[in-house]
Amino acid sequence: MNETSPLFVISVAAELAGMHPQTLRQYDRLGLVSPTRTAGKSRRYSMRDVTQLREIAQLSAEGVSLEGIRRVLELEDEVIGLRRRVGELEAALADEMLNRPGRRVFAAGSAGEIITIKGGTRVRRETAVVVWRPLERE
Repeated sequence: MNETSPLFVISVAAELAGMHPQTLRQYDRLGLVSPTRTAGKSRRYSMRDVTQLREIAQLSAEGVSLEGIRRVLELEDEVIGLRRRVGELEAALADEMLNRPGRRVFAAGSAGEIITIKGGTRVRRETAVVVWRPLERE
């Protein structure tokens, strides 16, 4: 079992969230919390759903509208998805770096060109002083 396993009937979920079961039905209709359904169409709430219901109650007590709560929940879900994707990309990058020893490293030169350098080295910076003088108008 994990936090998304559908475990609780509506009365238990309502008690855990500190709400009336009718409130949970309303939030389900509004799409704020979407519990899993059994073959008989009854709702089953997960621990994640109960946590989300508590968050909804807190936001509502702070004066956030239901539409605002919906947007907050959407953004939180998006952040979770983006964090998961960043983790996947970091793992893929780490695998790629391990699988390609002697890889090439690239840097930008002073004129914007791409310079290939060995791993572990730095591009030598130019230390010349350039004096700028405006063009004289004729």
